[in-house]
Amino acid sequence: MGATSLSEPAAVHASLVGTGWLSSVDVRAAAARFAGRIPQTPFLPSQTLSELTQAEVWLKFENLQFTGSFKQRGALNTLLLLSEEDRARGVIAISAGNHAQGVAYHAAQLGVPATIVMPRGTPAVKANRTRALGAEVLLHGEDFAEASAALPGLLETRGLTLIHPFDDDRVIAGQGTVALEMLDDRPDLDVIVVPVGGGGLISGVALAAHERADRPRIVGVQSDMFPSMALATGRWPDAVRGGSSIAEGIAVAAAGFRTRQYVEALVDDVLVVGEGAIETAIALLLQIEKTLCEGAGAAGLAAVLSNPRAFAGKRVGLILSGGNIDNRLLTAILRRQQVREGTIVRLVVQLPDRAGSLGRLCAEIGRQGGNIGTVSHDRTFLAADAKSARVEVEVELADSELLDPLLRSLDAEGFVVEAATAS
Repeated sequence: MGATSLSEPAAVHASLVGTGWLSSVDVRAAAARFAGRIPQTPFLPSQTLSELTQAEVWLKFENLQFTGSFKQRGALNTLLLLSEEDRARGVIAISAGNHAQGVAYHAAQLGVPATIVMPRGTPAVKANRTRALGAEVLLHGEDFAEASAALPGLLETRGLTLIHPFDDDRVIAGQGTVALEMLDDRPDLDVIVVPVGGGGLISGVALAAHERADRPRIVGVQSDMFPSMALATGRWPDAVRGGSSIAEGIAVAAAGFRTRQYVEALVDDVLVVGEGAIETAIALLLQIEKTLCEGAGAAGLAAVLSNPRAFAGKRVGLILSGGNIDNRLLTAILRRQQVREGTIVRLVVQLPDRAGSLGRLCAEIGRQGGNIGTVSHDRTFLAADAKSARVEVEVELADSELLDPLLRSLDAEGFVVEAATAS
């Protein structure tokens, strides 16, 4: 889950539509252009999240789009603005995720040949899904930087039109239709919180809201591993650390050239949150709202949870930008959240090395309502002495408040618990 590292080659900037500024008129034109082709997703209040955050939280469920994210809006708007000649030649995009699926799906709907370049390490399920939506998938390079190197040759030899994931006014205008729907439903929003990668979504959202008399504040949010837009616009002092981010949809190493201009001019703030906060937000949205979000989609809630004073008492619109998350990753996130909540704990116990000792320990944990996940039993390396054994037990509890009674019962039974940690 590395970063999307797109440079700014001439081919990218050649795809920009003009040099003038967009306005809310362009966003409304995009909405009219693809009316009936993209459904309006629900925009609903969350009573429980509102109580938890002390803000009035409204959720825009873009994770319910057919391709699982908002990305299809910008892709479709760009496709509809192409000339018949450009459509006939076909389009190309570089992506291993939501942008790929958005381009592939709508290109197929319009009969436009689509080529998607992906790094060779892209999970097979993503490549196969993109092929199933009708695109030709080319695997090139080990990462996005190397995959990007294939673009100039393909653009020249095949005469294809590039659909950039964010740094294109046509894409920006299409993404901004999300905010039109939110503000048409709830014109009295105080703030809209937007996940930010390259900046296409937040640029469109800011444009859609900019000319309204009762304009809400527009606040972006990025992972502290990839705060590229916050860094580029002077809202964050540290560098991009990079690495493996849970919010892979916004793990962009460099902010867009065009989008940076919109963010600097129209966006009120860009907040940066930790990976743990994003994990918690994913778990809460699943547990409370029964909706599945990827890391980028949950980033807005992570920002509200991490900055409670900034949002308390405000009417806040959160864009759940996508829901495409790997099953194994989701399982790991939910388990880690149980650790944070104290419902999965690790007990370290010194036992006398006698027959039946481990059985008695496990039986007592069970009597106190603990469900044992794993047991590690060591007589040699970590035991206190030759007549004892060290046991590590992972225990799942129905409620974190059950831990203290469990520890008291183990003590009463003569077990020496050296540590009880949720880590």
